[in-house]
Amino acid sequence: MRRFFSWCTSIFIVCLAATVVAEPIAEQQRERVGLVLSGGAARGLAHIGVLKALEEQGVAIDAIAGTSMGAVVGGLYAAGYSVAELEELAISLDWQQALSDDPPREDVPFRRKQDDRDFLVKQKLSFRDDGTLGLPLGVLQGQNLAVLLEKLFARAGAVEDFDELPVPFRAVAADIATGESVVFSQGHLALAVRASMSIPALLTPVEVDGRLLVDGGISDNIPVDIARQMGVDRVIVVDIGSPLATTESLHTVFDILNQSVALLTRRNSEAQLATLTSSDILVQPELTGYGITDFARGQDLISAGYRATDVLQWRLAELAQPLPAEQKLSSNLKKKKKAPLITSIKVHNTSKVGDGVIRYYIRQPLNEPLDIEKLQKDMGTLYGLEYFDRVEYRLIPEQDGNALVINATDKSTGTDYLRLGLNLSDDFRGDSVFNIGASFRKNGLNRLGAEWLTRVQLGDHQELYTEFYQPLDIGSRYFVSPWLHGEVRNIKFREEGDPIAEYRLQRIRYGLNLGRQISTNAEVRFGVGSGWGDADVRIGEQGLPDFSFKEGYYQLEYAFDSLDNVDFPRSGEELRISALQHATELGSDERYRQWLVELNKPLSWGANTFVFGGRYARTLDADEVVSSSYQLGGAQQLSGYRENALAGQNVSIGRMVYYRRLTPVRAFSLGLPVYAGLSLERGRVWNQSNDLDSGYINAMSVFVAVDTPIGPLNFSYGINDDSESAFYLNLGRSF
Repeated sequence: MRRFFSWCTSIFIVCLAATVVAEPIAEQQRERVGLVLSGGAARGLAHIGVLKALEEQGVAIDAIAGTSMGAVVGGLYAAGYSVAELEELAISLDWQQALSDDPPREDVPFRRKQDDRDFLVKQKLSFRDDGTLGLPLGVLQGQNLAVLLEKLFARAGAVEDFDELPVPFRAVAADIATGESVVFSQGHLALAVRASMSIPALLTPVEVDGRLLVDGGISDNIPVDIARQMGVDRVIVVDIGSPLATTESLHTVFDILNQSVALLTRRNSEAQLATLTSSDILVQPELTGYGITDFARGQDLISAGYRATDVLQWRLAELAQPLPAEQKLSSNLKKKKKAPLITSIKVHNTSKVGDGVIRYYIRQPLNEPLDIEKLQKDMGTLYGLEYFDRVEYRLIPEQDGNALVINATDKSTGTDYLRLGLNLSDDFRGDSVFNIGASFRKNGLNRLGAEWLTRVQLGDHQELYTEFYQPLDIGSRYFVSPWLHGEVRNIKFREEGDPIAEYRLQRIRYGLNLGRQISTNAEVRFGVGSGWGDADVRIGEQGLPDFSFKEGYYQLEYAFDSLDNVDFPRSGEELRISALQHATELGSDERYRQWLVELNKPLSWGANTFVFGGRYARTLDADEVVSSSYQLGGAQQLSGYRENALAGQNVSIGRMVYYRRLTPVRAFSLGLPVYAGLSLERGRVWNQSNDLDSGYINAMSVFVAVDTPIGPLNFSYGINDDSESAFYLNLGRSF
């Protein structure tokens, strides 16, 4: 009996031990699967559909190697993003904003917003301190992309070894000097992914350890070899590369861009595909008709990746098994993690402005959780100062929290800017207005960010303006600004509503302003000005006198600008209020007052936008009309009249402008936005010192406009109830 009991006990112990070790033995027998995600820009969104199908089929991924967009998708998945999160991100992300350098206009410092007001070409030429023209290493610096990647990879910000991610990960870049592959297995995850997707000539290379790194597609677009080095037994390879196009199918700049990328990547891709064995699985989504810039077609690309993987279910079935618990929970665990606590803020700065200027714009409080949304806006404002190639941030763990490190890299192409401009108006009745101009801004004259702006314009309205802008504190909240302004323009003179002459007005003014910037949207100035001028009869009755005049005045001005686009706004507001007191004690011939209010408010839904606004200006107590007049007339400025056909001491105009965008919004698109719309206007011009009073005039116009790189081109037809009508071709501000 005792022997029987001992025998049963032995059997129980053996069974228990077998149960304990059964799961590890099974785990040891499971093949390790590596996922290889290739590059292909927008086509890489198909990777998300592949991941979705793999999860549904129960295929666990043990390692990921990715290049370019494959590094983006693979890196996010490896860092703990769920497929649902990736899908939502691909569809909802503003790719046009992400793949540009310009911050949202609402985040741009107010002074930089005013550069948009000069009818100038949008692109600027930059010059270095030695006067040489600065040419960038890429069309885009990748500022917004870098900030976005920092935000997205904040979940894994403290991970230095990529093997410690929920799924081990590798990103592949290339050394542009040697063509060699550079594989990131550790370091800063967001930086590694940014380097991997730096398409040569389009995105500026990323400097890491003294090497300039570009898109890994030029050396290893389908990094099968890298995945195998991670110790996997089998690989699932996703090839989304663009096939080579025939000569007959190359018609546009996008066709050439697609072909160039394909040529760079196809040869090394085929070499990697040739290493696949019968146990490996190749997924090639059907992406014919999808280009590398088709980010707006994200859902279709994801579906294509899903379909291509789903049809391979019979091959994937042998890999199907329950996902490891840590992989299932990684995304949820990351979600529940609190925002990191910021215990210090440090600035690494190589630019012309002082560290204090940069620190001023970072509003993150110490000893509080990181406010990522506010920080992104601060990055946009700093970059909008136009002193930097890049403004980036990192989180570095400290004993009791995290250090927020701001890296501000000096602008290698220089910080002095030349902008050219053009303004053209033609009413097709022989009356044309043409102005060509340029502005030069010399930045960083001292560590507070002083600058010297000079603007010159030739044509119908000749102008020279120069201003020295000196901030008085590190945040440029308070400033002092001496200035000089000379102009020559034509003023139409009327009596009792009839035009009797046109004066050529020449005026020189100079003065000093003290001002205060209010956040990024507003500015208030108070100053004194003085000047003199001449008015000569250019056309009209010879008996009318020529005359000279002197001016001296106090001025108070408030300006607010939160428009998202200066030419075709969809949101925000624009307001300007100005008051002048001409004073004899400052040298003025007369003592009189002038004030002006201008307003524009856009409201939009979908592709439709209404802009409500207008202008109201008054002159009180002045006898001399020509030197104290405002001008009105032209497209959407009482349409039907010629440009600046009306002049008077007092003007008022209210208008409603409607336009609809006819072309879709696409990232990386070189297509020009096209709009169609109409305007309704009501206005009046009158004088204090003679009988001129136009009465209220109703006007309307219809127009088609194109937002070109040199400014909005507007073709319109306008009529009014004063029996005036005109066609217009305007190149310059829309309204």
